[in-house]
Amino acid sequence: MAEAQAGIFVEGTLSHFFLEYQLIEGVTEAQLRSTLASAIALPVSAELNCVWAFGADCWRRLAPAGVPEALKPFSPIGEGRRVAPATQHSILLWVHGNNHSENFDAAMAATAALAAVATLSLEKIGFMYKDSRDLSGFIDGTENPKGRGQQQVALIPDGELGAGGSFVMSQQWIHNLAGFHALSQPQQEAVIGRTKPDSIELDDERMPENSHVSRSDVKINGEAQKLYRRSVPYGGVQQHGLYFLAFSRDIQRFDRILASMFGCSGDGIHDHLTDFSTPVTGSYWFAPSLAELSAIGSL
Repeated sequence: MAEAQAGIFVEGTLSHFFLEYQLIEGVTEAQLRSTLASAIALPVSAELNCVWAFGADCWRRLAPAGVPEALKPFSPIGEGRRVAPATQHSILLWVHGNNHSENFDAAMAATAALAAVATLSLEKIGFMYKDSRDLSGFIDGTENPKGRGQQQVALIPDGELGAGGSFVMSQQWIHNLAGFHALSQPQQEAVIGRTKPDSIELDDERMPENSHVSRSDVKINGEAQKLYRRSVPYGGVQQHGLYFLAFSRDIQRFDRILASMFGCSGDGIHDHLTDFSTPVTGSYWFAPSLAELSAIGSL
């Protein structure tokens, strides 16, 4: 299999920078490739992880012959007050590691290097909370694949356009922790669909049909729509939530799960978690293989 960007699979890091950039109007393809090649080649320590991904329009400019057919911009989903909005940007850089100072320096250097072609549109600084929990207190990513299963779920397989790359979805969610924590623990567990201390899935008799587990555990023709989630909490006292980041070999899996969560899958049921957490951004990206990323300057 084509080699993926290694930082996608490095788990347990304590500090995260999520940087979304918008291309400046009028930038030429030559300027874009040259500038990006310089930014990607910036020196970083062996313990720092940088993952680059690109919106559909940007990747078509960078590699018109290497665009997976399914790649597309994010579209809004839902209706009324419960909508996952689209805020598609051009470039995503995810910097993560255990040294916050190194992460900061790398984020600053990359943003300076990209300044001639792109502006920073969104910056979220994430962190590991306790033992990899969401700020709600529930363990995040319990059902993530393990070992080789991570690559099988996240990476486009050999023989397909974009092999070794991955489709990516990002969303910034803002939590209403006061409202959620006003619930009793059993009520909270009914919202999530798992026990709070040890993340054990509720049995069928106790599992609400609008729990987060019920709405995000989607099966199509018996096949589970698995994702490789790399989300972490962000924020401070005034605003806080989850920067949702997930990788998949199939971009349609994102669509199907979102449709189920936002009441658009045919049964009219929405994810009860959306009563306590609100998405305010949404983008789809393509994270190319290491070889494709390294070749940007010469494409």
